[in-house]
Amino acid sequence: MAQYDKDDLERRMKGSVESLKGDLSGLRTGRANVTLLDPVTVEVYGAQMPLNQVATVSAPEPRMLTVQVWDRSNVTPVEKAIRSAGLGLNPVADGQTLRLPIPDLTEERRKELAKLAGQYAEKARVAARNVRRDGMDSLKTDEKKGELSEDERKRHETEVQKLTDSTIADIDAAVAQKEKEILGQ
Repeated sequence: MAQYDKDDLERRMKGSVESLKGDLSGLRTGRANVTLLDPVTVEVYGAQMPLNQVATVSAPEPRMLTVQVWDRSNVTPVEKAIRSAGLGLNPVADGQTLRLPIPDLTEERRKELAKLAGQYAEKARVAARNVRRDGMDSLKTDEKKGELSEDERKRHETEVQKLTDSTIADIDAAVAQKEKEILGQ
């Protein structure tokens, strides 16, 4: 049975791009975006739960998020979770609704966020290269077992390299777009 599986490699490379997009969506750009609170988990009912399972997040204005907590007893834990999430947001409680004004980003903070976006992109590139290495290794193994000819192996290696190049191009495009948003250009 051949080890090389192009669909699996494709799925794993797409996964590295999706993971990067998830990481990038959590970076603040100075505009209200409901995905900003995706990484926040709240301790309620004796368990850690994602914020979106205990409240509704909306962006009524470009510089304001609102969090409508479903259960009144969870307002304080939600407020505490948002404050301690390291997002630089200060919730203001108003009954069962929390208002989160989005402060302007300082130039220094923008540069830090752009640098962080670059680090996320490098992590995704490394993940894509690891997938490529796995694919190349399995091709060589298949050739040694006699399941692939040398020509087939080389043809598949070219496919794997093209897939890697296109994945890295996607990663670069995603991070360039995010850096542009962060730096406000």
